[in-house]
Amino acid sequence: MILTLTPNPSVDHTLEVDGLVRGEVLRVSATHAQPGGKGVNVARALLEAGVSARAVFPVGGGGGAELTALLDDLPRVTVPIAGETRANIAVTEADGTTTKFNAPGPVLSTGETDALLDTLEQELAQEPDWIVACGSLPSGVPTDLYVRVAELASSYGVPLALDTSGEPLAKAAHAGRVTLLKPNLAELAELTGRDLPTVGAVVRAAREVLSWGNETALVTLGGHGAILVDAERAWWARGPRVRTRSTVGAGDCALAGYLSENGPPDEGLGRAVAWGTAAVSLPGTGIPTPDVVAAHEATVVADPEQRRRIDEL
Repeated sequence: MILTLTPNPSVDHTLEVDGLVRGEVLRVSATHAQPGGKGVNVARALLEAGVSARAVFPVGGGGGAELTALLDDLPRVTVPIAGETRANIAVTEADGTTTKFNAPGPVLSTGETDALLDTLEQELAQEPDWIVACGSLPSGVPTDLYVRVAELASSYGVPLALDTSGEPLAKAAHAGRVTLLKPNLAELAELTGRDLPTVGAVVRAAREVLSWGNETALVTLGGHGAILVDAERAWWARGPRVRTRSTVGAGDCALAGYLSENGPPDEGLGRAVAWGTAAVSLPGTGIPTPDVVAAHEATVVADPEQRRRIDEL
C-alpha cells in the first residue's frame, strides 16, 4: 500500500480553447472539473492501475466538499480545516500549451498543521510500502514540513518519495533522508544553482543532491523524457511522440508509474515515462488507464551520452 500526503489539495478546473489571446473573449470547447493536488493525483493514478493507495490531505469549506465528492472511492483520511480548499484553473490550447492559474490555498493554523502530521503518523504506523509527499505548502505551514515528514518516515522505516519545489524542496533535500526525489529540470537547476543544458549536467547535479543524504533522483524533462540517477548509474527514457492535450498531473502520473511495481530501476523509469506520456495525451488532470499506458511504451537507455543536450533528446 502506498500512502500519499498532499498538504495543499485542490479542485482543478480545465478550459480547452483553440488559442489563448489576452484581452479577448474566447470560446471554450470543453470544460473539466477534477480532483487536484500532486499526492491526490498519485493516489488516483495508482488506484486506476489496481495498486492499493491511501491519500491524506486537509479539507475545508465548499471546495473541500467538492473535492471529496469528486474523489469517489479513493481511500482517504481527511483533516478538517477552517479555511477553504483551493480551486485551480488551467487553460489548454489546441497545440498542447497549458497555462495554469494556481490559487495560494487556505491558511493553516499551527493546530491544523499538527493535526495533519498526527494523522500522517497514525497512517505511517500501519507500515505502508511508501509515503509520497507532494506539492506546495499552504500559508501558515512551516517550510520545513517535509523535513518533519522525512523524520517521521525514517522513524517508522517507511521509504519517502518527495515531489515539491522551492524552499520546501531545498530544506528537505539538504536534510537528507529522502529515498526518491522527483524534481523537474527547472526545479533541479534552482536547487543546485546552475543551468543544466546537457545530460551530464543533469546527472552531476542529481549526484550532488544525492550526496546530501538522499538515495535516488527521478528528474522529469517534459517532452524530452526523464533521467533516473543513483549513486552508481544513470538511465534516460522517452516515450513516443504524442499530441499534448494537458500537462497538468503528468509528473504525478510519472511518479505513480515508477512506484507502482517493485523491480529494477530501469524498468521503473520506463513505467514512469510511459505513464507520464499517456497522461499528457488526456484532457485536464486526466489519469490514464492501463490500456492507455500500454500504448505509450518508453525506450530506456542505460548510461546515456553525457554530452547530449537536453533539448535535443
